[in-house]
Amino acid sequence: MSSEQGFFASIGLPRLAYHWHVLVLSTLTCNFTVAFSRFISPVLCPKTYNTLKGHKRLSWDVHAVSMVHCILVVILSFHLLFDENLKRDKVFGYDTYAGNVYAIACGYFLWDAMASLYQARENGYGFVLHGLCCFGVYLFAFRPFLNYYGAVFLMFELSTPFLNIHWFMDKLGYTGSIFQLINGVVLIFVFLSVRLVFGLYMSYQTFLSVKAVISQVPIYIRVIYSVANITLHILNLYWFTRMISAMKRRFTKKVVNEEKELQHSKGKGRKVFPLTENSSIEDGNDLKSNQSVDNRK
Repeated sequence: MSSEQGFFASIGLPRLAYHWHVLVLSTLTCNFTVAFSRFISPVLCPKTYNTLKGHKRLSWDVHAVSMVHCILVVILSFHLLFDENLKRDKVFGYDTYAGNVYAIACGYFLWDAMASLYQARENGYGFVLHGLCCFGVYLFAFRPFLNYYGAVFLMFELSTPFLNIHWFMDKLGYTGSIFQLINGVVLIFVFLSVRLVFGLYMSYQTFLSVKAVISQVPIYIRVIYSVANITLHILNLYWFTRMISAMKRRFTKKVVNEEKELQHSKGKGRKVFPLTENSSIEDGNDLKSNQSVDNRK
């Protein structure tokens, strides 16, 4: 056994000896993606990106990183749901490919927690908590532990692209548009289906699988996973209610404004076109606050 393997074995994460470099590379790639966003965004969206300053510009870059990660990790982890080795032992099974996928996820969640901490004054500490919980949970995959269910819960990221699209639409002047409405409906449906319904069901399945071998699972692992799981479900439920409120406020306000403008135009006998709100929802970062699983888990 090498000194490297001995170190990771001593901290209870023996498989991390084969994947730590992927984890570090994943975190560094997040920083590279921020740099790339700062290079390409002024080219693709000069009128919008160049007007963003400070934390608002960083939020744009963070969403760009989130978009890359959620698409990549869902594609990479999907076939693990059908991996026969992991299905035979859903609690202690291990697969080298799965280890690399979870190292990528760990690297991102570590970076996300640090980025969220830096922006905590603007966005709150919910994102920091989310990033740390996800990082801790996926780090224990290198014991190994719950490698099968790790892929299951990465499916939460299916809702993140729609969340990011919604956020970018705000910044690009599509607030209240029919395109944002369609995306918002899809976002709410996917978030509800994947994170709340499917998520709660698979949490119960995870509980049953662990219960069958509970004597082999250290108490501190049980506590960490239980607290993290409950915390993430509470955050998802909270963010879902915020999403519903933001959507109702945004599009109800749009309809009321259009009706008022139409009545006003009839009184003056002039023709008008429907209004489109171009202001972003910045109060409380309503839809930004819904990320995770999402970033913006």
